[in-house]
Amino acid sequence: MRIAILGTRGIPNQYGGFERLAEQLSCRLAEKGNDVFVYNSHNHIYKEKKWNDVNIIHCFDPEYISGTCGQFIYDLNCILDARKRKFDIILILGYTSSSVWHKLLPAESAVIYNMDGMEWKRAKYSKLTKKFLQYAEKLAVQNSNYFVTDSPAMHTYFQNKYKLPSEYIAYGAEIFTNENEEILKEYNTSKKEYFLLIARMEPENNIETILEGFSISKTNKKFIVVGNTINKFGSYLVKKFSYDKRICFAGPVYDLQKLHTLRKFSHLYFHGHSTGGTNPSLLEAMASKALIVAHDNVFNKLVLENNAFYFTSGFQIKCFVDQQGIENCAEDMINNNFKKIQQTYNWQKITLQYERFMMQCLYTHINERNILHKRYSSE
Repeated sequence: MRIAILGTRGIPNQYGGFERLAEQLSCRLAEKGNDVFVYNSHNHIYKEKKWNDVNIIHCFDPEYISGTCGQFIYDLNCILDARKRKFDIILILGYTSSSVWHKLLPAESAVIYNMDGMEWKRAKYSKLTKKFLQYAEKLAVQNSNYFVTDSPAMHTYFQNKYKLPSEYIAYGAEIFTNENEEILKEYNTSKKEYFLLIARMEPENNIETILEGFSISKTNKKFIVVGNTINKFGSYLVKKFSYDKRICFAGPVYDLQKLHTLRKFSHLYFHGHSTGGTNPSLLEAMASKALIVAHDNVFNKLVLENNAFYFTSGFQIKCFVDQQGIENCAEDMINNNFKKIQQTYNWQKITLQYERFMMQCLYTHINERNILHKRYSSE
């Protein structure tokens, strides 16, 4: 199959979850003999036309000039380019801006949307933006026939709201065994002597609640926050918690060995994400055998079940930080989560599911187009 992946800033991953999905899926699909193309922002640090047998197409992305509006122009540029290339499959990761250009999507291609989470619930957006995101979600549903959801909760949501039949395909995580304890020296800490959080600096990730709880704890351990703090909310957090010298804002980290090492040797890993489907950073913490404290919501519980501690308030965070003896059930929790990565959330299995679904969509799409062609020819 000739496959295009749109909707991300590009690969190799320098940003987030959908970029990781594009990275992992494209490589594995290419290994299986498919001709795979990934669209990259022209601002991406990787400038070559090939990456691990994946074709890279660079498109102009004015987001650095015009902010969020630039995403719409970038998606438009990607779609206009895709119209020229006769792809069998176009996989669009997310719907926020690409759904606006649905009429320009090439009719000869089977277009699959990965519907992401409930973007319109994110706290950072204004009421007007949230209404637009709900409209964009509706546009995506109305103007494509093939959909993927990566969480049972999102599958149920789209089924109940739109009667939308979507294919549930989980997200994945890699299993690493190359941790290096020496890396911890870069952060002036050592094994099990720090707490960890890895996230985008957004309100719905409950970073403020987690740090507020930690700040009233009695621990001497460090709290390392990994994530880019250059946005408004990130800057606010850095300023607000500057008084607590135990809290270290480490900035973004993309080196996989460093990330795995930090997760592996943390005393507790805090996961505050509260919106969306299956979150990549949560699966990666499970794959690194971290002991997890997660925000109490349906998305996290569907993944972790009883194999994590849960919080809704800063006071609960304080209790987990100060509590002694939580290690008593830690080994079982860690091992159960790791088994889930091996059995359910692994990229090999997920790639096979995507490839099968793509073939199914392509077969259906070709048949439907042939039927339409015959109908119009007879008229």
